[in-house]
Amino acid sequence: MTPARQVEDGDNGRGPRFPTNLLYRGAWLYYKEDRTQAEIGELLGISRATVSRLLTEARAQGVVYIEVRDPAAGELDSLGAALEERLGLARVLVTPNAMGARPGPVLAPSVATLLMEAQLKPGDALVIGSGATMLDISREQLISLPGVLVVPSVGGQDEHEEYYQTNEVTRSLAVNAGATPVLLHAPVLPSSEIYRSLQTDPGIKRVMSLWRRARCALLGVGMPPRIRVSLPDVLRRTGADLANVEGDISNRTFDVYGQPVPFEGFDRMFAMGFDDLRRVPHSIAVAVGTEKARGLVAAARGGFINRLVTDSATAHAIMDLPVGGVETSPQRRESGRGRLAPRRR
Repeated sequence: MTPARQVEDGDNGRGPRFPTNLLYRGAWLYYKEDRTQAEIGELLGISRATVSRLLTEARAQGVVYIEVRDPAAGELDSLGAALEERLGLARVLVTPNAMGARPGPVLAPSVATLLMEAQLKPGDALVIGSGATMLDISREQLISLPGVLVVPSVGGQDEHEEYYQTNEVTRSLAVNAGATPVLLHAPVLPSSEIYRSLQTDPGIKRVMSLWRRARCALLGVGMPPRIRVSLPDVLRRTGADLANVEGDISNRTFDVYGQPVPFEGFDRMFAMGFDDLRRVPHSIAVAVGTEKARGLVAAARGGFINRLVTDSATAHAIMDLPVGGVETSPQRRESGRGRLAPRRR
């Protein structure tokens, strides 16, 4: 029986639909010789409709393997590598531009990659920051984290915007990851008397102890107070002490050199401290927006983050900053380094 006859019998259910040699021959003519389906039908003695089914079957059987490559992927990888060197970070993953759309779906695959690299195990602590980007990320399906303790990085804030409620961001991410949320039932900036009292609360003590031994953190980085539209009450927009703030992580403010900028009540905040952040093996900033470029540089300088997920627009904004940083502190100037941050091993 001829191959063509076998195909026709196969169409009637009386034999093999497409012999392997016919799958290969049809696929070769179509993909390698750029023949039309009508031409292939004439050459093989089968109908054009049968050629279409043959090509579908060739893909299904693995005779044909089609790979779709993002032409920008190579550029994004190179940009990430350049930022690693420039900022002194262990890993930087750059995504396509996330502005003008929900950032969560764009950033989530890269966030999931860094979470997998952290190799979190049951009982490990994953600290979660607040912010609009973090809230959107928390609603995505990232990776499964059974038994991992997901902890907010900062206490409750008396703000109506949902993205300030770090407990809610924490709970959302934990539910989607199958993890265990450990919530912080304390205001971010209580009075001195309440602060002293709450420090003895078992639940709050547990959260603070998890901050100290966290294996991973996902953190938003805030814009400078001077240009923010929405500013939490704990930060004073007109305060002289905040005039030089370049960014904040969980309301912990810092300047362009990555040095803390204290304000009234800074020492009694229920928020993860900079020393604890520096101890986290996988401290991941997740931030987009060209106006955050200087703040991300400063966060890297201060050692508060060692990994970054951002988009191409933000990455280019960082790379466009002057070599040596936006400004260079006296210590950096004396070292003669050209990077924006020292390379950490």
